[in-house]
Amino acid sequence: MNYKELVKEVTRLLDKFQEDKQCIDSYTEDAAKELKNLSSDDQKFVIDALLGCITHKKLLDTVVNIFYVHQGRTLLRVDRNLFIVVCYLAMFQLDDLGLEQFSKIIKSLDISKMHKFLSFFFNVNNLTTQIQEEWSHIYDVTVVQSNWITPLIRWCGEIDKLLDQLASKMSKGSLPKKSAKKITEPKEFILTQPKPRPLPAAEVIPQQDKPKPVPATTHQSPKEPDILDELKQRNRQKALEVLNEAKSQQFRCANPQKSEKTQKVMSQILQSRDAELKFDKLYTSGSPSTQKANILPVKLNTTAILREGALYNRQLEEELQRLEQLSKGASEPSAFLQWQKEMKDKDLQEELAELERRRLEGRISHEEAVLARERVLERNHHKVQQTKEETAELMRKYAEKRLKEEKEMRELVQQVADGHKNSKAAKAKLQEIKQHIVKEVSEQSRELLSQALEEAQAELSRKMELIRQIRAFESIPLVRQKFVDETETAGHDLLCEMSLAELRERLIMLRELQEFEQEERRNWILQEKQMKEELLLDQLDNIALCRSLAEQAAAARSQEEKRMKSELREAVSKDERVLALQKTLEQKQQERQQKKSEKANTKRNEKEPPLRDKNSIHNKQVLEEHHWQELERSLEQQVHGIIQQSSNKTNAGPNQRRVF
Repeated sequence: MNYKELVKEVTRLLDKFQEDKQCIDSYTEDAAKELKNLSSDDQKFVIDALLGCITHKKLLDTVVNIFYVHQGRTLLRVDRNLFIVVCYLAMFQLDDLGLEQFSKIIKSLDISKMHKFLSFFFNVNNLTTQIQEEWSHIYDVTVVQSNWITPLIRWCGEIDKLLDQLASKMSKGSLPKKSAKKITEPKEFILTQPKPRPLPAAEVIPQQDKPKPVPATTHQSPKEPDILDELKQRNRQKALEVLNEAKSQQFRCANPQKSEKTQKVMSQILQSRDAELKFDKLYTSGSPSTQKANILPVKLNTTAILREGALYNRQLEEELQRLEQLSKGASEPSAFLQWQKEMKDKDLQEELAELERRRLEGRISHEEAVLARERVLERNHHKVQQTKEETAELMRKYAEKRLKEEKEMRELVQQVADGHKNSKAAKAKLQEIKQHIVKEVSEQSRELLSQALEEAQAELSRKMELIRQIRAFESIPLVRQKFVDETETAGHDLLCEMSLAELRERLIMLRELQEFEQEERRNWILQEKQMKEELLLDQLDNIALCRSLAEQAAAARSQEEKRMKSELREAVSKDERVLALQKTLEQKQQERQQKKSEKANTKRNEKEPPLRDKNSIHNKQVLEEHHWQELERSLEQQVHGIIQQSSNKTNAGPNQRRVF
């Protein structure tokens, strides 16, 4: 058994456990499923340790909290559950494991941490004072003394031997390795000529500043043509999308089937009619089947079962009352219902015929809209041609403006080059001023450093004095033992005053009374639960029976509805006004097809002249592009010549700036 891995597994499970959100039993079952790879003994060890640490959490937490208070900040909070597991093994499993197994577990873990914890926990002074006092707040004093304090004190002698072994291992591991001694070798004393004095270092030659690079805007082409090309492509893409959408709508219009909107309105009318005729369900006659089905298709909760059972019981009572009234001589409203159904069928047939007429009128109006849209496209094409001419005029004006700016730039470069001739003398004067400033700054920094050194020495002496005072306070011993008599009262002379022992007895009696009341309440709850389960089972049988009957009635009703719908469709298709509208629609479609064929013939006849126009336009565009390229090339040559002239003039003096 690898005890180190097992203890790590227990601490990992403790870290994941959340007391307020998880149940102990379910959590241990899930943990056992995760530990299938381990052997049966290892699984038993991990599960027992996990259950023990969770059930005795209060006792173990008190020990670990006192241990952290003693050690201060030398320990990490991450190791808290590790100390809890070791404390549980020492308190509850030490007799079962034996000293040999327990020492193996301790030696497999971190030796320094285990030495600190065991030396604190198996200290008789700590057990009998702080730990016993904290445990007495949770359990009775006699139980704490007999079950935990006495067995732990009995194991203290043997645990001390284990602590000595851990201390010896720690000392061996902390000893440094012995290094080999170095032997000094004597060297002869050599008299030589003194070295000549080295030549003084040459002063650093000031480097010339790097010239600024030529800005990218000097040789950059204008952005306006790119923006115009992008706008053209975007507008062309939008026009193609609109054209495709118009084509798809056109073919959709030619579809002889009914539109989605018409089908949706028809389905809504049929649903409203079905909802109005639902009262026929109460007057249906038929013998109920005696089959029982406890298995329902949908899982119901308690409220849904009781509500549905009450609904079916109420329907059964209403049906029995109706049969009783019929036996006494009452009449059934079957004739009125038949008349009402016929009238509703007639109204529905008229509504469907009206919807069909509206659909056909909409298709006719769409055919007329297609013709109007063609006229709008021609007008838009004329507008596009005008905008193209305006943009060409703007580009010509922009080119003239750019030439004027280049001339002004050339004159500005010439003026700046003339102004940089006398910069060498100004640089020498600036160097002298900088040296003077550096000398003044060095003197001031020397004074500030001496002042800061004095302040640091005074602060250090004050801190040393405070440390001596704190160590003097810490060396004073503290008395931590408390002597309390549990049978004596506090002496306040009150009527309700009682001693600590009497208070504990009364609390024990109160706890027993509460346990008795809880047991009675638990029995009563179990009886109520059994009665409720029997009631729910009866209701489930009733619900299954009623649902099967409702399914049979719904199947018969759906067949009747299908038959009625087919009859309504036949009647609507034979309406005279609908047939007339269909004929007009066919005429409109034939007219549109004739116009389209005529338009295609005219385009085919006029195909050659447009080709010539396209060739002339293409040649014109090629000439314009050639003209613009020559203009840009001449501008670049002029700018390069200006830059070379300015660089030749500025190379005579160092550290001169170039301005473009």
